[in-house]
Amino acid sequence: MSALRCGRGAAGLRRALWPKGYPCLLAEEGTLGGVWGRKRSLSASACEQDRRKGCGHAELLEVLEARVRQLQAEGTAEEVTVKRVAVAQAPEAGGIWPPRQAPLGAEGAVPMLSSRWAQKLDKDQQLIEKRWQQLDGKLPKMVEKPTWEKHLRTEPRLLSRKLAGQLQQWERKRPQSPWEEQLARLLQEAPQRLSREADEGSESRLEGQRQKLLAFLECCLLTGHLPLAHHVLVAQHSRAPQQQLLTLPMYNTVMLGWARQGSFKELMYVFFMLKDAGLAPDLLSYAAALQCMGRLDQDAGTIQRCLKQMEQDRLSLQGLFSAVPLSAEEREELLRAVRKARPAFSPQPPPPPPPQVNTSPLLQEIYAKQDPSVSYPKLHLSLKELQGLFRQQLGVEMATTVTVESVEKAPLLTEEVLQARKTLAALRAEWESVLSLELQEIKESEARAAAEGRPSLFPYLCLLSEKELVGLLLQTLQALPPHGESLLFLAHELGVRVLKRKRLRNQVEELEQRYSEYLHLLASDTQVAEPCLPRQHWEALGVPEAPPEQPWPMSVLVQLGKQLAEVLVRAVQMPSSLAAPRGPSTLIPVLYHVYSFRSFRQIGILKPHPAFTQLQETAAERTLIFESTEVPMLCPPLPWTSPHSGAFLLSPTKMMRSLEGTQQHQLLLERCPPAELHGALDALTQLGNCAWRVNGRVLDLVLDLFRDKGCPRLGVPSPPTEAPRPPEGRQAPKGCLLPEASPADKAEMRRELARRLKVAREMQSLRADALYRLSLAQHLRNHVFWLPHNMDFRGRTYPCSPHFNHLGSDLARALLEFAQGRPLGPHGLDWLKIHLVNLTGLKKRESLQMRRDYADAVMEDILDSAERPMTGRKWWMEADEPWQTLACCMEIAQVVHSPDPTTYISHFPVHQDGSCNGLQHYAALGRDSTGATSVNLSPSDLPQDVYSEVAAQVEVFRKQDAKQGVRVAQVLEGFISRKVVKQTVMTVVYGVTRYGGRLQIERRLRELEDFPQEFVWEASHYLVRQVFNSLQEMFSGTRSIQRWLTESARLISLTGSAVEWITPLGVPIIQPYHRDSKVMIKGGLQSLTFSSSVDTNQKPNTLKQKNGFPPNFIHSLDSTHMMLTALHCYRKGLTFVSVHDCFWTHAADVGVMNQVCREQFVRLHSQPILHDLSRFLLKRFCPDSRTSKSMWVSRLKDTLLSVPPTGTFDLEQVKHSTFFFS
Repeated sequence: MSALRCGRGAAGLRRALWPKGYPCLLAEEGTLGGVWGRKRSLSASACEQDRRKGCGHAELLEVLEARVRQLQAEGTAEEVTVKRVAVAQAPEAGGIWPPRQAPLGAEGAVPMLSSRWAQKLDKDQQLIEKRWQQLDGKLPKMVEKPTWEKHLRTEPRLLSRKLAGQLQQWERKRPQSPWEEQLARLLQEAPQRLSREADEGSESRLEGQRQKLLAFLECCLLTGHLPLAHHVLVAQHSRAPQQQLLTLPMYNTVMLGWARQGSFKELMYVFFMLKDAGLAPDLLSYAAALQCMGRLDQDAGTIQRCLKQMEQDRLSLQGLFSAVPLSAEEREELLRAVRKARPAFSPQPPPPPPPQVNTSPLLQEIYAKQDPSVSYPKLHLSLKELQGLFRQQLGVEMATTVTVESVEKAPLLTEEVLQARKTLAALRAEWESVLSLELQEIKESEARAAAEGRPSLFPYLCLLSEKELVGLLLQTLQALPPHGESLLFLAHELGVRVLKRKRLRNQVEELEQRYSEYLHLLASDTQVAEPCLPRQHWEALGVPEAPPEQPWPMSVLVQLGKQLAEVLVRAVQMPSSLAAPRGPSTLIPVLYHVYSFRSFRQIGILKPHPAFTQLQETAAERTLIFESTEVPMLCPPLPWTSPHSGAFLLSPTKMMRSLEGTQQHQLLLERCPPAELHGALDALTQLGNCAWRVNGRVLDLVLDLFRDKGCPRLGVPSPPTEAPRPPEGRQAPKGCLLPEASPADKAEMRRELARRLKVAREMQSLRADALYRLSLAQHLRNHVFWLPHNMDFRGRTYPCSPHFNHLGSDLARALLEFAQGRPLGPHGLDWLKIHLVNLTGLKKRESLQMRRDYADAVMEDILDSAERPMTGRKWWMEADEPWQTLACCMEIAQVVHSPDPTTYISHFPVHQDGSCNGLQHYAALGRDSTGATSVNLSPSDLPQDVYSEVAAQVEVFRKQDAKQGVRVAQVLEGFISRKVVKQTVMTVVYGVTRYGGRLQIERRLRELEDFPQEFVWEASHYLVRQVFNSLQEMFSGTRSIQRWLTESARLISLTGSAVEWITPLGVPIIQPYHRDSKVMIKGGLQSLTFSSSVDTNQKPNTLKQKNGFPPNFIHSLDSTHMMLTALHCYRKGLTFVSVHDCFWTHAADVGVMNQVCREQFVRLHSQPILHDLSRFLLKRFCPDSRTSKSMWVSRLKDTLLSVPPTGTFDLEQVKHSTFFFS
């Protein structure tokens, strides 16, 4: 009877389990209430027929089952049973057997009926199952424990016969032989490392797999799936080929998880596997075992044996408390266990750290004690105001996203617009439920894959709730451009967003208390006992620092994002009536996967249906959603205290930005002595502590243009409606099909169509970028905000917020001004005038006095521009930087109209820009007198313009060639100008090749209307050769240093290493250029293949290493100069920010900043930079021992010892050079 009861009423059971309110039938055509499942819907008649047929079979089943019960009750059919159609219980672990696979005699299995009618009944029942799934999707998940969890293994299969025998023996002796004693004996087993031989290629592949496996195990612990992590570890360990993937951190990760739960038996299993793998336990292994003993309150004898063995392994007991990253609660349990065996033990407080003072001679003054001249600046906000701003920012980061109203022109709320918005809202409501179901199915599928013993995406999908993942996917869909996006790009972006959101920490209360104390240093109405740098004050508060997080491998990010993107493609559908109102109403996908060619490569693209794009455009919704880390902060950032701690309140940010999955930069920084990074940490903190506000007057003007038709000439992108349309008439795309069209005509049509499509896409991209920037500016219009900074691998600093910052275009810079104002003082107005003329680009070869006089001469135009920017003479529109010029005109107008210009409170940032700063550093390195004069290192009455000088030298060469009859030299007469050569001259110092320089010159020549375009290719070849010859003649010292750096990097790369160096400020640098390693992610919509050049297991890319070293080294020097200037300006109470080699401060403080800037440049280059570099590279890459690459090492040593000689230029002259930065 039990079998009968289990098998009866299949159809009735299905109806009972059907989710409440879920539609069983198709809704009326043309509505949004239809079936919203993965499968395509059937017609209404077919649906009804299947439903009726299913119900009929179900009723037949019930009749037959009733007859069997009747026969059994009469005692005439004792052996008659009804076969279970759905599942049969498995004999082990409570699992289920598929139909027809239940073993005979197993519990829950039933004899099969031999009669034909029973087989027919079985077949029909399976058909019913299939039809129900087609109609309405799969059954909802049962509340009971998932099947895959019932099959997870805990007992390992050991490869060592000796250890396997011990495990079996101890298993039989339980509970007489406690596990704790067995652990003490097991620890005495000497590890016997299994033979692992692998060539270089396979080792690189194994390292990638190890990173993925470790990330999987850590993610399992993070999401509460420790048994699954243990199961996968057991499965990998049980297979000899797979065991070579396993490393000690993997075993430790799982052991620590069991220790936290007090599960000693499972921890013991991991110890057996660790020994079986030939690994020796380290401090973390012992910490896990002892912590578990502390939780279980074990006897002292076992603990004593464990401690004794640890000592024999030469591991320090004190190290358990000082070198192992444990929480306070874990440390307490560990101490409880240790004191059972050694009651008198007390962890020694960590020894006082060595003096945390940077040893760089450049920073001695910065960290000097009791300096009365120090005047650290305060913010203009009170403590109460700053605390309120902190709470606002905390709310933003805990919400993880920020909703911003779009600044696009608001449409009239017509019936069509309202209906489109209603339709979109209904679609999204349906998509939310469908995506949730789809994510549940994906999780179940990935969980089953992990239960088979291989890492899967299951724990990563559990990091965020289904609601959060659904929101993330719908945000992605909303932001997808009409022309689509690369599947690889979308996959990477989705993976990165999940990674960022999972990193929120839960230390809000402690953070709030510490941050409030920290604000006493910054607030305008509070004082601290001793003025100090923000980092020093934060460290004095005793804030515990979170350990660094291991990055996810790039392949995991892409695989996770690809899975989520495919969920979006499968689940998100819309009625076809939106695309074809007169056609039959069925469900069609919103996203399509197509292939397209981009840069001669075929790539997969996800493209929205044109009907969906049109629906979005009609609805014209007015909201944009940003990640909380993509917008400026509403309170001062946390000070940088380590390579992984600083900036945002809850969202971990790395000091050195790099591609996700890259570890080499972070490892270098983590190994670096903390004090050596203080200069960089404090400079980043100082840059981030600058408070900003929006220039509302400029923003209003920009918004008017943006909402109209844009103005590309002024940097305001036009809307997509202004994009070029496909050709019409005979030139239309379909004209290619006309029989009279020649192959040349067809090719020209295709080229023209491709050109117009490219322009349309570029316009769409520029418009979206401007929309984000302007929407954020409008959102922050009445707020004070901050821009936290970090740096790239060369040390160059960047704001963390990508869409709205001061590193953008002319328009982006004009929208920002300092939130804290300063009185202009006696010279502030003069600097505003000089800055205005600099922005126009009109008087670059004139003295500062001439620029001030010119500003006075055009004062009428300046005031007209400020008062009537769009209706007046529009003088500002002719400037090189029009929007910044307009903003400066407005500032000068207010100053002129104020009662006392010297007391006027100015918020306007004034810039001082380096004169071809890269060449300035080269000239200072080589003490090159000629080069130094060309780039304004030497004092002069008028500024030297290196670009004009190069253009003049090229013109000399051109005239000589023209006289000799060179045709291209004759054609170029009158066309060689400063503008044509400027970009190439500026980038030569940063490693541009002749090929890149030719492309730059080609673009400039094409911009000249009168230049004969048929000579562009030949002329660009000629000019780039002459530009390089001119630079060689003018900067001989620069070129010799460049060649030395290039050859050194080439030889280092040939020895098999990437180039490393340390900046004069103490920041370690390594070039991330390696040979590409191909990574393929198979399955799904398409197989994704991407190249990674940051895989440290690959050999260095010699070409990139040698070409990258000179510009990267110079970049590290200009960042060092900027940081030194920032720190010294901060000591003097100045507001200071920078855009690389362009320094900003208040108009009143430009004179002080200029003095600091020059002093720090001289101090920097007074150090033996090239000789220090040579000594470091010799020590790092030229060991004394002989190697297989001794030939390259020998040549490298000779090269490094041949440091280029220097000239006679006196660096002290820089201090008196007016136009060094101007």
